[in-house]
Amino acid sequence: MLLTKDVAFEHSPSFQLQAIDLHIKEGEIVSLIGPNGSGKSTLLRLVSRLITPKSGEVILDGQMIGSMKSLDVAKKLAMLPQMQDHQLDLTVGELIEFGRYPHRGAYGKLTKEDDEIVQWAMEVTRLTRFKNRTLQSLSGGERQRAWIALAVAQRPKILLLDEPTTFLDISHQLEVMELVEELNTKFGMTVVMVLHDINQAARYSDRLVVLKDGKVQYDGIPQCVLCREMFQSIFEIDADIYKDNGKPFFTPIRLRKEEVI
Repeated sequence: MLLTKDVAFEHSPSFQLQAIDLHIKEGEIVSLIGPNGSGKSTLLRLVSRLITPKSGEVILDGQMIGSMKSLDVAKKLAMLPQMQDHQLDLTVGELIEFGRYPHRGAYGKLTKEDDEIVQWAMEVTRLTRFKNRTLQSLSGGERQRAWIALAVAQRPKILLLDEPTTFLDISHQLEVMELVEELNTKFGMTVVMVLHDINQAARYSDRLVVLKDGKVQYDGIPQCVLCREMFQSIFEIDADIYKDNGKPFFTPIRLRKEEVI
């Protein structure tokens, strides 16, 4: 469904993504994890065509994404970046309507079908009662749901999320993660997201892709990726690994001895 073949990108002499081969299957939830500066968000931006790789190919549904029209990409793939402008003078309903832009006709007017999809996006994200509220009047979790609703209104096959729980308290983090899970299980959306919370990534993902120094170091199911060796080599810590209902989670113990100052 979504492929990267030998993708490379150079931001500066000190940062490069090197030979990234990734295969995202239809219906998966895949989380990108790794230390700060490892290339997670850069990889997501490459996949979404926000930036262009130095070499290699990104393939979406059998087509090279670089040769596709922007509207055609937007009908299949939606990207929610890490930072949004919460000061926009828009209501929730007006914001979500922008998600229908790739599907609008020649005159740019919303059709009855567009209105129905906008209403559906509000219902799915539990924002119907906030339709006429301004973004500035919402809580952090409500605003994040509004931006996700904008992406959902595109009716994409693939949803890309860059740190969707950043700056949210734990209850709103869980709210967003459960929404992501619902979009995947009920509506079949494939999800690729960058997460800093590794336990959340393991709990809600089918696969974890671990990056460090611009390279994919681990790629597999959470039960295999979350291991002591991974935490030692990638995060330079010792960790204990546990399981809850078959899903792994970890607790950090200490920095590796040679890293302690």
